[in-house]
Amino acid sequence: MKTYKIGVIPGDGTGPEVVREGLKVLEAVSKQHGFSFETVNYPFGGEHYKKTGETLSDSALDEFRTLDALYLGAIGHPDVKPGILEQGILLRTRFALDQYINLRPVKLYPNVWTPVKDKGPEDIDFVVVRENTEGLYAGTGGFLRRGTPHEVAVQESVNTRMGVERCLRYAFEYTRKRNKENKLTLCGKTNVLTYAFDLWERVFHAVGKEYSDVTTDYAHVDATTMWMVKNPEWFDVIVTDNMFGDIITDLGAMVQGGMGIAAGGNINPEGVSMFEPIGGSAPKYTGMNVINPLAAIGAMVMMLEILGETRAATAAENATIKALETGKIKSMSAGKMGLTTSEVGDLVVSFL
Repeated sequence: MKTYKIGVIPGDGTGPEVVREGLKVLEAVSKQHGFSFETVNYPFGGEHYKKTGETLSDSALDEFRTLDALYLGAIGHPDVKPGILEQGILLRTRFALDQYINLRPVKLYPNVWTPVKDKGPEDIDFVVVRENTEGLYAGTGGFLRRGTPHEVAVQESVNTRMGVERCLRYAFEYTRKRNKENKLTLCGKTNVLTYAFDLWERVFHAVGKEYSDVTTDYAHVDATTMWMVKNPEWFDVIVTDNMFGDIITDLGAMVQGGMGIAAGGNINPEGVSMFEPIGGSAPKYTGMNVINPLAAIGAMVMMLEILGETRAATAAENATIKALETGKIKSMSAGKMGLTTSEVGDLVVSFL
């Protein structure tokens, strides 16, 4: 029996509550599909930072490298200045573990309301592949004459041939493996960002020659946001840079029914990947047992897929779909689900 070592960072706010339900489903599905797991818990988050002044230790990063995967609840604390935890924990982990792909499925499940009129599950089912370690998030830039009336702030987008090519290759391979429409759309802004996206476009077409079975397409980022709302069925897989990916995946979360059901993965195909719900810590709901755990369960499903436990991943996703089809989960919003956080987890387990 294969045993996986999973690092768990419950994090802030409602993070521990949704992680609990994800692990509940993982426990059930692992017994059915012949593998086991052990968890290593880490305290990193707002409360830990307030007590120790530490965001993420070097020793913890060394430990992370020995794991099979990381499972994250949420990062964000009302008493900690924005940016400290996000940069000190999330970005540092992504960069240190070279998690160069951010993978975001945008999939509308049955009985989930979407604000997109006249669209259903058959129309909304695509994936965004976002480059995750370069671009504007590389932190290159600085200030000149800071704090004066003549201050200058520069933030540079870093795009290397290596970084762009490995992201695009992953996207082509993922499109082929997904085997749905076999269509890959590059999302950029070639008419304005003429240096960065000239590189992206050239490499996109060069790599595309090796994937004759994949249809290639291009859309400006502003057009992409329009079509994600007007014609989401046009998309199969979208690949884009770090900043544009950050923006369009939040729109994707709304298209698929809200942050309560949106899951994502920070992927190093050759190393350790980290999986998380997209919705954030939602501190006002902490301890109330009303937060939606489906995004965290979805992140756990993604973890199983990346670990190679595809049968277990399919079973857990199908159980989620069956739970939604009962109509017992009335809404994706916290406090409006009609069930408690733990009851949603129990409902999913009951359909395994």
